Amino acid sequence: MIQVKEFLDTDASYAEARANQFLAELREDQIVNVCYGSILKSSPSGVGFQRSAILVVYKTGESNPK
Repeated sequence: MIQVKEFLDTDASYAEARANQFLAELREDQIVNVCYGSILKSSPSGVGFQRSAILVVYKTGESNPK
């Protein structure tokens, strides 16, 4: 079965660190694709902060017969 897992930057943690930790738990042949995007988020004071989003598409050992 194909699954997706999304990782988003927060004030307390970075998407990159959590995505790398998750990827380390997978076998290489399970990874289908890794997508990345970023936006600039403004605070009320006008200061800009970059926010990243990472989407990991991967295979599990489960099958989904139809």
